[in-house]
Amino acid sequence: MSKEILDEREFELINIIGAELGSNQRDLSCQMNLSLGQTNMLVRRLVSKGLIRISQLNQRKVKYLLTPKGLAEKMGKSIKYTLNTINAIGLIKENLKEILSSLYKEGERIFYIIGKSDFVTLVEMVFADMMINDCVLKRIDNIPKELKGTLLIGQEHLPESLNGHRHINLVEELARKTNLIFNGESPKGNPR
Repeated sequence: MSKEILDEREFELINIIGAELGSNQRDLSCQMNLSLGQTNMLVRRLVSKGLIRISQLNQRKVKYLLTPKGLAEKMGKSIKYTLNTINAIGLIKENLKEILSSLYKEGERIFYIIGKSDFVTLVEMVFADMMINDCVLKRIDNIPKELKGTLLIGQEHLPESLNGHRHINLVEELARKTNLIFNGESPKGNPR
């Protein structure tokens, strides 16, 4: 892999060309939501870096191809992105475990989670990994008027009515913990 770092737009263009999704610069510019001029500049930059080459099909048509160097860059960046994603998920799981453990230590044993995203599934996985036999986690679609336990919110927007129930917005809590970590502070403390 070269020592030159691909920016996000270059990487996006390499992915489009690698998947043969763009047959001309107009297609490429539409897919990337860029002007034709910006797309042309990006194509020329990748050609000069040796990552793509242009093959003339006829007087009016060209084909964009990844070079071996371009393919290596694409693979290297994809692997790095995948590893970063896996590490981020691990950090999220650890922070969720801390939040749930804190609630458990406070005496909470019944939890309800609202949300339909993959994030809610991740919360369920963390809960199962903790192997706490005397706790219950139930996924719900709507908040009932009577609820015994703590409501865990696993979506970006709060439900319209929380009916006065104790609740933790996990998305906000994780964002707060992450912000504290990046600012060099300790994220310890009770979620609220």
